[in-house]
Order: sequence, then structure tokens, then C-alpha cells
Amino acid sequence: MSQYHQQAKKRFGQHFLHDRNVIDNMLRAVNLQPTDHVVEIGPGPGALTFPLLELLPRLDVVEIDRDVIAWWQEQPQAQGKLHIHAQDALKLDIPGLRGDGDTLRIIGNLPYNISTPLIFHFLEHREHIRDMLFMLQKEVVDRLTAEPDSAHYGRLSVMVQYYCEPHYLLKIGPGAFTPPPKVDSAVVYLKPWATQPFIANDAEQFEKLVKQAFAQRRKTLRNTLKDLLTVEQIESVGIDPVRRAETLSVEDFVNLANLLPAMTQP
Repeated sequence: MSQYHQQAKKRFGQHFLHDRNVIDNMLRAVNLQPTDHVVEIGPGPGALTFPLLELLPRLDVVEIDRDVIAWWQEQPQAQGKLHIHAQDALKLDIPGLRGDGDTLRIIGNLPYNISTPLIFHFLEHREHIRDMLFMLQKEVVDRLTAEPDSAHYGRLSVMVQYYCEPHYLLKIGPGAFTPPPKVDSAVVYLKPWATQPFIANDAEQFEKLVKQAFAQRRKTLRNTLKDLLTVEQIESVGIDPVRRAETLSVEDFVNLANLLPAMTQP
């Protein structure tokens, strides 16, 4: 294994992980099997990738940095095992990558600048994904895993928890990365629901209502949702209109959204 000598690139939001304890904890959390179809987002210099290659006969990686790609093409451990998708992860064809095989297990130290849109891209194709293990900014993990009526609970919490079950695994300090980021990081495990506990009649209406409810956090539902629902409608599903969005559960939001007419025709 030759050392990677390029500096992390700011434009790709790169912070390369090097702490072996963190890596071991991440791999223990997902208990990978040789038969699993694993996709790593952004292998970088291989802190996670080399241990994955020891466990798996095949590994798909998604990488946009041409210097990183060229370096991986020279690594002997990667020959015949590492399949590089040289592209932006936001444009990854998840159904195509899965093909007719098992659902994907996605893992990665996600670039800070695109972590949230990337998670939403994966959730759009959740039927092809078994689970996801990501290292992110701690603040983002706090929001993904937040419970109602807590400081970090918001639109991201509701939308992600509607589609999957999040688990906060561990916090990581800046010293685990090169260069050290200015913020703490954390690892989150996301598992798409096998059976969603609450289902909105129209996903677009649900998304629209959640977005509008949190647009002005300090205002009550009767004010934030007045263009969508009357006070009587809000009360009809057992919710007090003077509550704020941050106090509502995912189920509450689904019940409110289901009062709205469908935006899309079946």
C-alpha cells in the first residue's frame, strides 16, 4: 500500500479519516458479511476502504477526485476487487448499481458540503438500500436523530425519520481527520423502514407541509399552516393549533398532511 500524498481539497469538502479506533467501531456496528453488496462514498486515501477490501471480495466506491481515482488504480489490493464509479455521488444510479442483486449497504465519510442532499438522494431510492452508515458533522447527526420538542428537532429530523430509523453511534473529535475540521463529527446508522409506521397519502404534500410548518419556527401552527389548513382541520386530528412545529411527532405531521388533497394523480 503506497501512501497518498495529495492534500485534501476544500472544493470537495474533503477531510480524510485516519483514526483506526473509529474505523473499527464503524465496521463492528454494521457487521459486514462477504456476500454483502457494499458501496463506499468517497474512499479518499482508504482509511475505511482497505479494511473493507479485507472483508469483501468486491467493493464499489464512488469518487469524484481524479487524483484519488488515479492513486487507487495503482493499488495492488484494489486490483479485481475495487470497482470505481468516477462521478458525483449525487448522480449515482442506485437502482442500476443494485441490478438484480441484494439491496445495497452504503458507507462513507460524507463530504460536509453535500451531506444532506446526498442522504435525501439515497432515501429517494430506499427500496434498493438495506442500510447506511455515515460519518457527518455532529450537528447534522444531532438533527437526524433528534426527538420532538428538543433543540435540534426540525424539518430534517421529520423527513429522515419518516423514511428510516436513525441511530446515533459515536461522536468523533477533529483530531481523527486530516486536515482537522473546525467542528466535531459523529457516526449515524440509517435503516430504511421495512414497513413504514406512518404513511402520507401524498409524499409531496407531506414534504410541503413539513417545510412550511418549520419555515418560521417560533410561530404557531395556526399561523404557519394557515394557507393549507383551517384551525378546525388541525383540531380534527387532535392537535392544538397553538402548538409549534417542533413539538409535533412524525405521526402528527402525517395526520395533518393527510387532510390535504393529493398533488399528484395516481
